[in-house]
Amino acid sequence: MSAALAPGDALPTLLLVPTGIGCAIGGYAGDALPSARLLAAASGCLITHPNVMNGAALYWRDPRIHYVEGYGLDRFAVGTWSLRPVRQQRIGLLLDAGIEPELRERHLQVAEGCRATLGLEIGPVLTTEVPLGVHLELGASGISWGTLERPDALLRAGEQLKAAGATAIAVVARFPEDPESEALAAYRHGSGVDVLAGAEAVISHLLVRHLQIPCAHAPALQPLPLDPQLDPRAAGEELGYTFLACVLVGLSRAPQLLASGTQLQPQDLHADQLGAVVVPDGALGSEAVLACLERRVPVIAVANPSLLKVSASALGLEGVAELLSASSYAEAAGLVLALREGIAPASLQRPFPSLHRLE
Repeated sequence: MSAALAPGDALPTLLLVPTGIGCAIGGYAGDALPSARLLAAASGCLITHPNVMNGAALYWRDPRIHYVEGYGLDRFAVGTWSLRPVRQQRIGLLLDAGIEPELRERHLQVAEGCRATLGLEIGPVLTTEVPLGVHLELGASGISWGTLERPDALLRAGEQLKAAGATAIAVVARFPEDPESEALAAYRHGSGVDVLAGAEAVISHLLVRHLQIPCAHAPALQPLPLDPQLDPRAAGEELGYTFLACVLVGLSRAPQLLASGTQLQPQDLHADQLGAVVVPDGALGSEAVLACLERRVPVIAVANPSLLKVSASALGLEGVAELLSASSYAEAAGLVLALREGIAPASLQRPFPSLHRLE
């Protein structure tokens, strides 16, 4: 944390909820948004990724929340990229050639609606030269991932959109679907993982790594039949024909990604300013988290059950002073506020620990 910060100043905070691991909070489209809003209020400056903010047809814009794709967020946490807030991005729309004509038109209408209703700057639109060929997979642990048959077509289309003036890219790829699958039924009823999430991360990571501009993905899927037993967390994904609206809103003010060596401006965010990281307690092994612990940034491990079990004990991090525990995101927000106000978290706990004395 920067020594120049005074109590009451914003405390730049990372909120991470890894994709495709079935988190109880954040395992569905946008169900971590209330936690993000609370942490934004507590910190004054929250940096998080599309998995947290995307709620399909639902979204929430907050000037204190910075929407950064996962690969870019890792680069920021490591310190190789910085973030520059912008007033508006020009969003290029990249469509998979594998999308059927009617479904393609639905996505174009969403983009037109966001232009007319929300005032977003969208265009140009480009369709890949060949279908991308998305394949969905589940690992032995149940965590979702995926592959692309034609990543070259994805990257070429991204290059064309960037050359045509797009400063951010929304991708819509045709995803395979099986409406009768047990995995989908379990997900809609509140258990299991989002089987789309792992492949979505592959697509956005490829583009951000290659182009170094904000990118996010929305899957193209046919609407599902009505299910009266739907889990409330899955309801946001059933409201319309596409997941695109939240992606366009998020990208519209996503910060610019700056390579190391760029002359920084006063409003830019860089890793040395980070005051806290909030992450599920079973997902402590990411590059971003470990880089922050190495720099002695406080990491708040929140009880948020998932299929991933990379905990403090698994990593040998028990007793690390910078690793704090929270039983909920509400408690994590309290810890962030304490850090922001310069209050030692240990002073809020009982039993109260004695001073550590060096021998």
